[in-house]
Amino acid sequence: MVTVKMRYTILKMKEIIAACFAILLCVAVSFGHSGKHEGGAKFTKHFNDTLFAVSDKGQVSIELLLDEKEHKIGKDMIGMVIHDSHDEDVEDANLIITVTGISEPLKVKEKGGGLYLAPSVSLPKEGTWRLGISVKKKKIEDGAVFNFPEVLHSRLPAGKYDAGSLTAPK
Repeated sequence: MVTVKMRYTILKMKEIIAACFAILLCVAVSFGHSGKHEGGAKFTKHFNDTLFAVSDKGQVSIELLLDEKEHKIGKDMIGMVIHDSHDEDVEDANLIITVTGISEPLKVKEKGGGLYLAPSVSLPKEGTWRLGISVKKKKIEDGAVFNFPEVLHSRLPAGKYDAGSLTAPK
């Protein structure tokens, strides 16, 4: 026979178990997105006519939009779409854009959704030069370099790419 005291004890035990489960769930969620990605991170290249690189440490991907063929970025602008190793937009980051032969970094403006813009009028139109993009935000500190004109001859189609190999879409 179940007494009132036993029912009360069972009810309290259920409340304690539910509270413990909620605490464990909160802890798991808070540590679940650490900024690092174990194993093969996948990055998305959204457009066909853009340049694409995974950063040196594999923390971010950078898709470089050189014109408005596939996305409206504005006249005389270059666009950079930045994703983290979870393939999520990197917003509110500090981007430093350096160009061979230009002493000051380019001014960068964030548009949202991982899209950043910089003026392209000062970019070299011919010859060999480098465009360096550094990304800093909380646990992310990484970057990539685009070597021109070589990079223009190795464009990849839109698709998903492994962090370690940018040879074929997945």
